[in-house]
Amino acid sequence: MASIITQNERMVGPELLLLLLGALVVTAIARRFNWSAPLVLVAVGLVVSFIPGVPEFELDPHLILLVVLPPLLYSAALDSSYLNIRANLRPIGLLAVGLVLFTTLVVGVVAKLVFPDLPFAAALVLGAVVAPPDAVAAVAIGRKLGLQRRAMTLLVGESLINDATALTAFKVAVAAAAGAAMHPVEGVGLFLLVTAGGIAVGLVVGVVVRFLRRRLCEGVLETALGLLVPFGAYLIAEEVAHVSGVLAVVVAGLYIGHHSPRGGYSTRLQDAAVWKALDALLEAFVFALIGLQVSAIIRDVDLDAALLLGAGAVLLAAILARFVWMYPATYIPRYMSKRVRERERPPHLGQVTVIAWAGMRGVVTLAAAAAVPTNVPGRDIILFCAFVVTVATLLLQGLTLPWVINKIGFEGDDAREDALAEAQVQHRAAQAAVTRLDEEIADVPDHVRDQLRSLAEHRGNAAWERLGRQEEESPAAAYRRLRRVMLSAERDEFVKARDKGEIDDEVLFRVLRELDLEEAALSRE
Repeated sequence: MASIITQNERMVGPELLLLLLGALVVTAIARRFNWSAPLVLVAVGLVVSFIPGVPEFELDPHLILLVVLPPLLYSAALDSSYLNIRANLRPIGLLAVGLVLFTTLVVGVVAKLVFPDLPFAAALVLGAVVAPPDAVAAVAIGRKLGLQRRAMTLLVGESLINDATALTAFKVAVAAAAGAAMHPVEGVGLFLLVTAGGIAVGLVVGVVVRFLRRRLCEGVLETALGLLVPFGAYLIAEEVAHVSGVLAVVVAGLYIGHHSPRGGYSTRLQDAAVWKALDALLEAFVFALIGLQVSAIIRDVDLDAALLLGAGAVLLAAILARFVWMYPATYIPRYMSKRVRERERPPHLGQVTVIAWAGMRGVVTLAAAAAVPTNVPGRDIILFCAFVVTVATLLLQGLTLPWVINKIGFEGDDAREDALAEAQVQHRAAQAAVTRLDEEIADVPDHVRDQLRSLAEHRGNAAWERLGRQEEESPAAAYRRLRRVMLSAERDEFVKARDKGEIDDEVLFRVLRELDLEEAALSRE
């Protein structure tokens, strides 16, 4: 991150450290008051950027595309459901490919109309820059408000794939704007090549990494290898194979995440903790940086009424293009194809509206704007409009999305369905556990056998109890609450013993790990 620079000098370590620390503090405050952290970070960064003496930050696009974007995409892919994405691949494709290309064209045409001196190829560069939405803020809001799983799957799936589409369209448009014209057929061929190549690289990386991790048999080393995956997949795809690094990272993450349940428990626990911490740090850094750059962008252009009106028109085009695309792309395929009607549930109008409004732009738009070569005509206009669209959509759509969801009243009933499905499977799992216990019992004392049977029955009954009345504490909930109290008492005694010199720290840490794992098993988010 040392290559992030101020306007006049390279950013030094203390400044970067203060930026990261400040971003984490703002994130902590936002979460404490149940606010949307990305939106608060952008707003605070915007205000701070106008304070005299604050350095002017300039994004290094290579840093964002190599250091920030791959781990964020990989972490999101690890947590995503490959099965859900595969089941919704058609609508995700319409969003991640069709909508991105449609937005590129619409914004390009509007930009050419409002900025007549801007070449059409450069206008298409602007269109490609602002085309891909960033679903970080939208997904956070949707999860908090209980948005239906299918809508969440579409948003996440779109955000995982649309960056590859936009960056490919960006490369083609930049080449045309710089004078290296490309025939449309060549552009389509390039897109298909980098897409197929990125998927292939991602699959190869995923298979190789899974093969290696299964043979390491040590959670720490497996997690360490996992940290290299997003950067390795991106570099191999971009620098060696010259295909889509974004798709390579996403496919590798989906493959490894899909097979992670067959790995060791320690690896899963460590992976979850490491990636959550890294996500929090990178997202706080990125959204704070978005706001901090606003003042520098404004000072680098000649602000006048024409530029402001033109940027407003581009913003409006980017927002409306999503609505214009969403409704026909949702309902026309169902009208024309009986197979689609049979395989997919009828889309709720509220779901379509929510997804259409959840089009906030983010880090990819910023990185692409900063990566526009200096020989592209109208680069300052492109950069200014990109930041207007990014900041305005984050604040406007991000702040109003909860209101839109609540106003429409479109919330899912996935929690009830999940609880019922879990209870049914947990009942079978408990029976399987007891059967396996009976097969393994030899000269085991009766009290050990009874204790193990009781534990299996408890786990089998707990899921059913969660389906009961929520106003009263179920026996399973009481068990978890009281067991946590007991675990806390055990911890206190071991810590006191360590402080008195009765046991060594090594003994304490070993016992604490056992107690922590048991409490983690009791906890439910």
